Amino acid sequence: MAELSAHTPRYLTGDKAGLHEFLSKFDVFLFDCDGVLWSGDHLFPGTVETLELLRKNGKQVVFVTNNSTKSRADYRKKLEGLGIPSTVEEIFSSSYSSSIYISRILKLPENKRKVYVIGETGIEQELQSENVPFIGGTDPAYRRDVTPEDYKKIAAGDGSIIDPEVGVVLVGLDFHMNYLKIALAYHYIKRGAIFLATNIDSTLPNSGTLFPGAGSMSAPLIMMLNKEPVALGKPSQAMMDAIEGKFQFDRSRACMVGDRANTDIRFGLEGKLGGTLGVLTGVSSAEDFVSGDVKPHAYLDKLSDLLGSE
Repeated sequence: MAELSAHTPRYLTGDKAGLHEFLSKFDVFLFDCDGVLWSGDHLFPGTVETLELLRKNGKQVVFVTNNSTKSRADYRKKLEGLGIPSTVEEIFSSSYSSSIYISRILKLPENKRKVYVIGETGIEQELQSENVPFIGGTDPAYRRDVTPEDYKKIAAGDGSIIDPEVGVVLVGLDFHMNYLKIALAYHYIKRGAIFLATNIDSTLPNSGTLFPGAGSMSAPLIMMLNKEPVALGKPSQAMMDAIEGKFQFDRSRACMVGDRANTDIRFGLEGKLGGTLGVLTGVSSAEDFVSGDVKPHAYLDKLSDLLGSE
């Protein structure tokens, strides 16, 4: 951790010269979304103008989100609905990153190519875009209480409830989490399925406070298995490699902007980006950024403080 903690973050809010100097160092800005651009459905004031300023100055903008509940197409609709111009190609979600990993990197046997999904429609849409077969997810058949018969069938590996073709368990944020889903995921992994997570965020910012995140969905399985999943969202460098491969940018001229030290800022630092910029509108506090194990190069009260560079 030493290399992540060596510098002292620079507080840039209200520092016009410092802001101008900081922005001039980068050509590409990778933005976390929840907690940086908005919280829930509340767009932070000045967000649109800040992104316009960056684009006007020739900066490339990429939206990098760990929220797996939405596909890239869904995120574009959300961005557009909030008045933020964007294209699907500018968006990198953890559900997309996971789908790429499963379809292009994992070498699954022919008879083990199905994915058992704990999560929402965003994961399903991205798996479909890569022609990856799946079960679970939003299927109403899994949104119910466990029954005595379920225990017997799961224990016996009954094909009516345990699909023998499942080779991967992918866990994302699921708004309908239940005992049956956890039990099935556990038994698939015990039978040899690969344990993946879209991301490991313990919390999700919304409406000015915090709620359970995707990492909270994986936690029961981690406890049961004494095993961590391979995570495909920030701070996984598999995601950074995919972003760099797609956009072909110089890492030394790129900056990661985020509200969470242990995911967003770590993502940028471990990815050897030229800069990391923290904002105080989400999870991490100024104390976290200044005194924690993972420190950004600089931090702001809010993203729109970048407008003070002009």
